[in-house]
Amino acid sequence: MKILLLCWRDSTHPQGGGSERYLERVGEYLAAQGHEVVFRSAKHMNAARREKRGGVLYSRAGAKFSVYPRAWLFMLAGRCGIGDAKGVDVVVDTQNGIPFFARLVSGVPTVLLTHHCHQDQWPVAGPVLARLGWFLESRVAPRVYRGSPYVTVSQASAADLEKLGVSGAHIIENGLDPIPEHVPVLEREAQLHLVTLSRLVPHKQIEHAMDTVAHTPGAVLDVIGSGWWESHLREYAEQHGVSERVRFRGQVTEDYKHALLARADAHLMPSRKEGWGLAVMEAAQHGVPTIGYKFGLRDSVIDGETGVLVARESEFVEATARLLRDTRRRKRLGEAARAFAATFSWELTGRRFEELLGELVPRAGK
Repeated sequence: MKILLLCWRDSTHPQGGGSERYLERVGEYLAAQGHEVVFRSAKHMNAARREKRGGVLYSRAGAKFSVYPRAWLFMLAGRCGIGDAKGVDVVVDTQNGIPFFARLVSGVPTVLLTHHCHQDQWPVAGPVLARLGWFLESRVAPRVYRGSPYVTVSQASAADLEKLGVSGAHIIENGLDPIPEHVPVLEREAQLHLVTLSRLVPHKQIEHAMDTVAHTPGAVLDVIGSGWWESHLREYAEQHGVSERVRFRGQVTEDYKHALLARADAHLMPSRKEGWGLAVMEAAQHGVPTIGYKFGLRDSVIDGETGVLVARESEFVEATARLLRDTRRRKRLGEAARAFAATFSWELTGRRFEELLGELVPRAGK
C-alpha cells in the first residue's frame, strides 16, 4: 500500500505532542512492513519541507490554517500523477479539532483518526473560532465521514463520538516507547517529588498541579514540557508562593525525561480532557502511579488499581496527599501500573492499524 497520513503538525513541531507521536509510530511500523508512507503536515522553521525519517517521507507545507488547503492541493496533484501523493491507496485524516476533510478530495478510502472530542478545548480559540470549530467537528465532520471508518484511542473517546452520531469507531490504543537503555539516576532534592509531563496549554490545567504542591509541605514539582501557556504558569507559581518548588524543565532529552519520571513519587495529570494520556504510561513504566480526573483518564488509569481518579480539584489535592502518606499503597499502585503499561506496544498499535487499512485496500500485501 501507499499510505498518506495527514496531521496538522508532526513531533518536530514546537507544539507537537502525544497525538503526533502516535501517528508517527504507526507510520514507522507501516513503513517497516514494506508499505510506502507519506506524512503530510504544516511547515515550521525547525524542519525541512521534505525529509525521510524512520522510513517515512515527511512532506510539510502551510501554517496553522493554510496547512489544510495546501493538503487539498497536495492530494489533488497526486490524483493528477504529480508529487509525493501520486498513487496513494488510502488516507488517514487526523482530526485535531478540525479534520482535513480529505474524503472530499482524496479519491481513495479515507479513515478519520481522532484522539478525543475537543468541545472543552475550543473556548481557548476565542468565541468566534470556538463556535466555528466545534460546529465543524461536531456537525460537519460526522456528515462528511458518514460510512467511513473512524479510529480513536479509548472507550471514553468512542463514547463521546457516539454522542455526535458516530457509532462503531475502531479503538486502537496508544503504544509505548521502551525506556532508553541508559537513564541517569537523579539525586533527590526534596522529601517528596511530584512530576507532570504535558504540553503547557490551558486545558492541561497545570495550575491544579501547582495548587497541589502548595498544599503539600516538603514537595517539589517537575514540569516537563513546553508551550505558549508557560509564561502564565510561571506567573501563577509566583502569585501562589510556589515558584521555588515548581521547576519548569522544558523540552528535555528522552533519557532525562525518564530520569525525572523515575525519581517521582507520583505523577499528576490534571488535564481537562485526554483521549488516552500517553504520559500516564510513561510514568507507569517506572512504577509511578498517576492522579488525574475521571473524565480525562478513565482508560489509561484503572482507578484504585494503577492510580487514582477524582472528579473535582479539591479531591485532586486530597487524593494526592493520601497517596503520598501511604507508601505501601503507592508502591502497590505503581507496580500494578508498571504491569499494565507492559501490555501496550507500538507494534501492536501498528499491526491493528495495518489490518484495518488492509481491509480497505484489498490488494495490500499481494
